[in-house]
Amino acid sequence: MQGRLIYLMGPSGSGKDSLLQAARAPLEAHGCRFARRVITRSAESVGEDALGVTPAEFERLEGEGAFALSWRANGLAYGIPREIDDWLSAGQDVLINGSRGHLEAARQRYPQLLAILLQVDEAVLRQRLLARGRETPEQIEQRLARSRSFTPVGGASAATVAATTAGMQEVERSRMPEPKAPPTGECLAILDNSGPLQQTVSRLLHLLDEARQCA
Repeated sequence: MQGRLIYLMGPSGSGKDSLLQAARAPLEAHGCRFARRVITRSAESVGEDALGVTPAEFERLEGEGAFALSWRANGLAYGIPREIDDWLSAGQDVLINGSRGHLEAARQRYPQLLAILLQVDEAVLRQRLLARGRETPEQIEQRLARSRSFTPVGGASAATVAATTAGMQEVERSRMPEPKAPPTGECLAILDNSGPLQQTVSRLLHLLDEARQCA
């Protein structure tokens, strides 16, 4: 049985790194693998278990076909090692730290991936970004504006996707653009991380259990 790609994404400051660290042990206990990203060296790679490379090294690896997925964002290059295909073929679920802007390309390669969007209340996110001190207030407002305008594949805005404390719900078909509803693989789960981290971890685990039962 083919494993499933779990595509976690969210704006900078949403707490993806903290969530991945906190959820690693319980997910690995259930056989889920974690892909280590390859990132061109930058302060932004600090905080996650990433492999830092120079831009030239990244270009060489990409040219050699070392990545299953790769993209550019915010002046950096990101790669997901090709070994995830071996894990998926072996029936293991694989969780990756993905990009909202690369979601459509990822779905084309992995049609049955489970997309999870980590969101945070905008006031909380603004406070986190200001406390981090990496960007000017103007740059932070630009980030927040991009987060508000993000549109998932299938034409649904984040507002049309519901998530409960029990897990996720599919995009409401009645609100999808005509002429046809999106395929099953194009649902999106929203995971709120405005509260305690352990609460988010519990919701993530429940969401993945539900997805596994429906697979």
